Amino acid sequence: MVAGETDLNLMVALRALLEEANVTRAGARIGLGQSTMSTALARLRTVFHDELLVRVGRDFELTPLARQILPQVQLTLPLVAQALGQESFDPGTSTRTFTFQITDFGVLEMGPLFDLAQAEAPGVRFDFLRLPTEPTDAEHDLLAHDFVVAAPGIGIEVDSVEVFRDEYVVIADRANPVVAGGGISLADFTASPFIRTDFGRAHMTPAERRMHELRIFPHVRVTTSTLLSIPLIVGGTDLVGVVPRRLVERNAEVTGTVAVPTPFPVTELIQRLWWHPAHTHDGAHAWLRQVVARWTDARSAEAR
Repeated sequence: MVAGETDLNLMVALRALLEEANVTRAGARIGLGQSTMSTALARLRTVFHDELLVRVGRDFELTPLARQILPQVQLTLPLVAQALGQESFDPGTSTRTFTFQITDFGVLEMGPLFDLAQAEAPGVRFDFLRLPTEPTDAEHDLLAHDFVVAAPGIGIEVDSVEVFRDEYVVIADRANPVVAGGGISLADFTASPFIRTDFGRAHMTPAERRMHELRIFPHVRVTTSTLLSIPLIVGGTDLVGVVPRRLVERNAEVTGTVAVPTPFPVTELIQRLWWHPAHTHDGAHAWLRQVVARWTDARSAEAR
């Protein structure tokens, strides 16, 4: 049994090394020091008769054999661990940390979901990380983190479920004359000073993408990295922006802002929960996805 546990631990190290392509990061991920991970890599090289990781400049790259075996390790290791009783998940006692790449608005909208999860599993933690600002390897992001919450159309092609949707509106101060009639003309919209959220080159919002398609280029006066700050900034100014409706509704009374329809057709904001297939058989993942399903079903029932 001890030998089996040792071999399984070596395979855990193999997965981390191949996914991170870096000895230090792989060790940090599974709680082992660099020296221990270097020893594990040496053993794995002997087992596979292959270097697995080769240094190129300051970085490492996977050998052809390593690239070939990585998907097999990702899919089979959780099943083996589960069969050996090492992958069981007990919500009542777990101290698992789930990492999400997600926007601040996404965290706000999904707050009740996280409350529901912690009611069942009081010891679990959630780490919320911002979406990458630069184009990255989406597969690596999904392997390095438990979930990504983002809109479709950003190059992620794996399993996902819809978690919520909203419509885009124009936000403005309620005293702003351009929205006095409960709407805004396209001419007033394009002439008004504009506030936008910059999520980086990797993530253009569906609303911004639609404006580019229609050749609508407002005069950007303010740029922020968070959606939640926009109502606070817009209140009492002549700024306008395009944001999800519920963001305005949550803050209207405090900030003195209003939501009016956009003066151009725009697609809905749809947010999906994405995960890598390597996580599908993880007991903790399966539990959290079940919580997500119950939460989304309850929201759908309330909306009917």
